[in-house]
Amino acid sequence: MPAMLNQGAIDALRHQAVAPQQLFINGQPQAAVSAATLDIISPIDGQVITTTADAGAEDVDRAVVAARNAFERGHWAKLAPAQRKAIMHRIADKIQAHALELAVLGVRDNGTEIGMALKAEPGSAAATFRFYAESIDKVYGEIAPTDPSVLGLIHREPVGVVGAIIPWNFPLMIAAWKIAPALATGNSVVVKPSEMASLSLLRLAELCAEAGLPDGVLNIVTGQGAVCGAALGLHNAVDVLAFTGSGGVGRQLLEYSARSNLKRVYLELGGKSPNIVFADAPDLQQAAQVSALGIFRDSGQVCVSGSRLLVEDSVHDEFMDYLQAAAESLRVGDPLNLANQVGAINNAAQLTKNLGFVATALAEGAELVTGGQQIQQESGGYYMAPTIFRAVRPEMQLAREEVFGPVLGVMTFKDEAEAVRLANDTEYGLAAGAWTGNLARAHRIVRALKAGVVHINTYGGPDVTVPLGGVKQSGNGVDKSLHALDKYVDLKTAWIQL
Repeated sequence: MPAMLNQGAIDALRHQAVAPQQLFINGQPQAAVSAATLDIISPIDGQVITTTADAGAEDVDRAVVAARNAFERGHWAKLAPAQRKAIMHRIADKIQAHALELAVLGVRDNGTEIGMALKAEPGSAAATFRFYAESIDKVYGEIAPTDPSVLGLIHREPVGVVGAIIPWNFPLMIAAWKIAPALATGNSVVVKPSEMASLSLLRLAELCAEAGLPDGVLNIVTGQGAVCGAALGLHNAVDVLAFTGSGGVGRQLLEYSARSNLKRVYLELGGKSPNIVFADAPDLQQAAQVSALGIFRDSGQVCVSGSRLLVEDSVHDEFMDYLQAAAESLRVGDPLNLANQVGAINNAAQLTKNLGFVATALAEGAELVTGGQQIQQESGGYYMAPTIFRAVRPEMQLAREEVFGPVLGVMTFKDEAEAVRLANDTEYGLAAGAWTGNLARAHRIVRALKAGVVHINTYGGPDVTVPLGGVKQSGNGVDKSLHALDKYVDLKTAWIQL
């Protein structure tokens, strides 16, 4: 895929007109019943790209009914494993063949820098579909160790209809983490993308249909979360709901489950991830460069961003020099320009929120090292300088709340015990990192940190073979790996008297 990255091809796609988008239900584009639409505003320049359908509860019901009917017909659920596997591989082929188109469309929609977008969106999505395609004929049921007079069988059956609510930062990648294992286990799916980034998922649905996925097996409903997201959460014919987003919405979805059919709800709710730099780190300059990318790539709009940096006090000043240099060397701007390393903030409201965190940090006594301001306002887009605060204290807002922007808070510690205490002093538990040349310490840290993913001497990069999930208020269940399949199956026991 990197061979496709040339500025001419990107610029040609940048200016392509995008037709008004409709819902994708039962294998066909369809208007919302109300005919309402939403403007899609590009964070690159603040201009309207196109419109999408603004779905209501009736539209969500149409999508869920289509998914339920497809499941009951069995054209996918009861298809031979080898045939389902072949179709999922064809979906991956389609994603790869249209990778640059999908990446540029997504960047125009959400502002991620194109180099990262190509790898993290179509690149990751294609790999995810291939991984779960290969699982279809390799995950078995079980025979229980019962008395010889009884045969105990454990079947793994699809749950039926899976609802998925997807955020705006990496819509194609995160949707694939949910769609692919749900399809691999034989389910039908209804996806509600963020109204701020839905174009690439609508295109994905078209590609899936072209690859041979039966009508109704994958449906996309676009619209506002408070309306169609709520309708999906409350629908009695949705058996499982998978969500990535904020804690507040996650709590609402749990309430909707209780008010409807007690559907299982799996939540990935972000984090306030600690990144610990010990004095014995193998290379402080490299640690600083990787740590800068660990918070500033995609303008900090990454759920696992290392937004709390803990530095051993004996190397603090040296490390901060490296870190400041790394941050200030990053080129921020038009995400479709290959010369830039950091793109845009997704939307104006998020940019305002980020700047509010800066104002609060200053008011609470944190020391601004670099950044802290909106930049390139003349473009009409939403850009913010990579921002670092030092002298952050654990009680400050910047140490407690997820920013979801390019704002880093730095604290110091004296020893390993204090580092672990500070790292775990959060309601979140999604990711963490540590830099050390001491193998014993590395193992201790992995065990001590309360997080679903712990990086050692790196930050970011785990592929689809390992799970991503949180503890504490970062959620439940996992995306990625074979373990994700468990969310989308029911276990059924057959107890046979011989």
